[in-house]
Amino acid sequence: MIGHMTFDADAAYQAILARDARFDGRLFVGVTSTRVYCRPICRVRTPMKKNCRFFASAAQAEAAAFRPCLKCRPEIAPGPGLPWTVMDASRTLARQAALGLEAALDEETADGAAPSVSALAARLGVSERHLRRIFIAEHGVTPLQYVQTRRLLLAKQLLTDTRLPVAQVALTSGFRSLRRFNAAFVASYRMNPARLRRAAAEADADSDAARDPTISVTLGYRAPYDTGALLRFLAQRAIPGIESVDGLTIRRSVRAGCFGAQCGWLAATFKPEAARVQIAFAPALAPASARLVAAARRWLDLDAAPDSIDAALAELPGAPGLRLPASLDAFELAVRAVLGQQVTVAGARTLARRLVVTFGTPLATPWSDIDRAFPSPEALAAVPIERIAELGIIRTRAAAIQALASAWPSLGSLLQPRSDPEALIVRLVALPGIGRWTAHYIAMRALGWPDAFLPDDVAALKAMRTLFGPLKARAAEARAQAWQPWRAYAVLRLWNTLGTTT
Repeated sequence: MIGHMTFDADAAYQAILARDARFDGRLFVGVTSTRVYCRPICRVRTPMKKNCRFFASAAQAEAAAFRPCLKCRPEIAPGPGLPWTVMDASRTLARQAALGLEAALDEETADGAAPSVSALAARLGVSERHLRRIFIAEHGVTPLQYVQTRRLLLAKQLLTDTRLPVAQVALTSGFRSLRRFNAAFVASYRMNPARLRRAAAEADADSDAARDPTISVTLGYRAPYDTGALLRFLAQRAIPGIESVDGLTIRRSVRAGCFGAQCGWLAATFKPEAARVQIAFAPALAPASARLVAAARRWLDLDAAPDSIDAALAELPGAPGLRLPASLDAFELAVRAVLGQQVTVAGARTLARRLVVTFGTPLATPWSDIDRAFPSPEALAAVPIERIAELGIIRTRAAAIQALASAWPSLGSLLQPRSDPEALIVRLVALPGIGRWTAHYIAMRALGWPDAFLPDDVAALKAMRTLFGPLKARAAEARAQAWQPWRAYAVLRLWNTLGTTT
């Protein structure tokens, strides 16, 4: 159905008629009679086919002068869920460029400086002219149009879901001034931001949310989503005082340095009936809303394409919609991975809790069981190794934690979204006490690497032998090639068949 940017109109219209969630975030329909564009799952009356135009992205729809639907809210749609590897080199480069622009937007400061296309081209090893050409060929819009759409949709989301002042929404969304923001919003959406804010405020004027200073945003995903598997995985590994799982809600602290200079807290509540997640976070984290929302999408794997993943893993048992849990704090994850070497999941939690109680930062949150922020790399790098070892952490692992903490500033560029996992693994295994399995596990979860296949994983090998008969490690790895590019999901399915937390 999708060939680069073109759609078969008949097939696309059938997806709209069926409100097919598989195409959510991959297909948008513009209605020429209203100049509004919608997600394929929109519940408003289906337009006549002759009034429909089909687009592969929100940016394409907005470049064609359509404005986003206020009902289905294109700004909360899942991302395209593209695999990390594709056959066509130009398409791969164009998608890497889009991811680079998104990462730059997520990391930009309040000065609103536009991501540099020339700098991005240099990083990707091509000329700026070539990058612009293949970007337009793949995405149907220029890099500037792509960036502008993403900023405006973030602003629309913050105006709708939060009570942040309009001026703060403008800066958080990457606009240099309120005047420029207002002008861009009116030009694209034919309404001013204050009008949208008033409509949202009137809708919940009598609710508790209207009086709660908590920042809350809504994110969408493609069903099915195996929430039970993801919540069990996180609950088994949750460090007491840092993270907890209660029903369909994950609550956790946020270390200073992850999303700005201040500590904070965050809660994610699944709403399966609506295929949405409600993300609530501390007002102190409001200036980093863009980065936090993008990180939450990766953390909960909200942009995954379950139809593609489940089809590739059909021979493995497991419920549809399995997700790959990533991480909001890559440093916390890396330390937790070191602590988990050759011990049970429960044993690693105990050691991590001791580390947090001793070196973590006390933090006030709305929940009594979340009372610490994880220690910073600087804090763990500075303490004498004996203080870490006396917590029951063997000295070699204490040394590995300190080496990781000392090297962390130099690892930052390798931990950006969709960075090359192999480059990160090479740097990690060069550190003392970090082997191939630990490095691959960190890359799998810190980067959300969908094709990670952990080397020498005893549990995965045991599960494969149960399912497929006697296999040696090399034969098992060869057998797993059939699951590319979704081998990380295969590992999770294999672990789940054992019903074990070792």
